[in-house]
Amino acid sequence: MSNDSLISYLTALADDEFILGHRDSEWTGYAPILEEDIAFSNIAQDEIGHALALYELAQSLGGKHPDAMGFERPWKEFACSRFVTYPKGDFAYTVVRQYLYDAAEQVRMKAHAASAFVPLRNLSEKILAEEAYHLMHSKGLVERLGNATEESHRRMQAAVDTAFPQALGLFEPVQGTEKLVEAGVARPESELMHAWLEAVVPTLESSGLQSPVRIKGSTYELSCKPGYGGRVGNHTEHLEQIVADLQHVYKMAPGGNW
Repeated sequence: MSNDSLISYLTALADDEFILGHRDSEWTGYAPILEEDIAFSNIAQDEIGHALALYELAQSLGGKHPDAMGFERPWKEFACSRFVTYPKGDFAYTVVRQYLYDAAEQVRMKAHAASAFVPLRNLSEKILAEEAYHLMHSKGLVERLGNATEESHRRMQAAVDTAFPQALGLFEPVQGTEKLVEAGVARPESELMHAWLEAVVPTLESSGLQSPVRIKGSTYELSCKPGYGGRVGNHTEHLEQIVADLQHVYKMAPGGNW
């Protein structure tokens, strides 16, 4: 196994964290209540911190400096899922997106805890400890808002209808992943997605929310098209917009010390 495959894999995961962290930060000062304003600001900081740690791990294998990855790359070179790039929408969409993302990250990091690549195993254990709060928070909001009022249920169901197909893009394979699976570094994306479905579908159903999937024993049926494309650089204008915003100040002072 070459380092290139692992660098690509780590970069894709870091890109997810980096972009979602900044989408979450857009609620700072705008969340519907103060507690959620603070919560999403803290979550945003954590996600960006996880992105930095993953970029640094990729750098240790021969990848580029984290600043170069976050602030010097053209937007089309990012390997994040499309899911994390979409605008924050209303608060219901943000809540559902965060929950679906947190649950996916929980599944992936638990799988990494058994990785043959020790640095990834150690980093994943650290991220898991910090992510426990994120999942508790987002899952709790889903459960509370799913059936709180007729209006909250309507908005949450609309958010699920939009976000669920997009979230499947988190499991779009990164080029070279099969080599990592063979080496025991990572698990197959199909396996991770199945574990994710087993976690999120019951939670949504118990919250009065319907998802486009039916689990039958060890198999499942999807009635929606996964939102693939991001892992191979097939992005939308939404990523172009947020990357331009993120890189604006950095490009005003090229070579500056941060």
